[in-house]
Amino acid sequence: MENLGVLFDWDGVIIDSSRQHEESWERLAREEGKPLPEGHFKAGFGKKNEWIIPELYRWAHEPAEIRRLSLRKEALYREIIVEKGLSALPGVHVFLNRLRDAGVPNCIGSSTHRENITTILGVLGFDGLFGGMVTSEDVIHGKPHPDVFLKAAAKTGVAPARCIVFEDAVAGIEAGLAGGMKVVGVATTHELGFLEGKVHRVVHRLDELTVADLRALVG
Repeated sequence: MENLGVLFDWDGVIIDSSRQHEESWERLAREEGKPLPEGHFKAGFGKKNEWIIPELYRWAHEPAEIRRLSLRKEALYREIIVEKGLSALPGVHVFLNRLRDAGVPNCIGSSTHRENITTILGVLGFDGLFGGMVTSEDVIHGKPHPDVFLKAAAKTGVAPARCIVFEDAVAGIEAGLAGGMKVVGVATTHELGFLEGKVHRVVHRLDELTVADLRALVG
């Protein structure tokens, strides 16, 4: 059994749909006639809607209303993806093939909704390149709690200490570290200098790393 597992956040690591997510919140705010706090997108980045809606936006506190708003936001997001298209970040496809060829198990661990990921996997032609996924529906506590990555590690069959998390968001970096994993910061959402010192390694693109680099990272 390969004694190395790779766990991927989704947005900002495999794809960059931050603009589409921000636009979906803006469309929802217009639909609902609700205000968005200044700097809302960065403040909520990497967090679950179930935290953003009541805690950051203070739009609703009843579970049924939070769920309604959350599902509508994700439906708007998928509409925007279909309207405007989407591509994987540079180097992702090469890196995924590298892992597959070396027999390294991997899993997605994301705060986004499962339907978003499955929709986009089909659009990108990435079906079969991921060993599984753990999404917001699978955990009670979202990032920065480590639950999403601990569940993803379990799917790979590799101990958390032998897993490497690829993350771009602070909440996700904290989640990986809290799970006892090595964390590679991907400088998409934040500048390289911001990430240095917070993670074990920083890259601009996933294909900067070889499988040998990953093995060295877990020691």
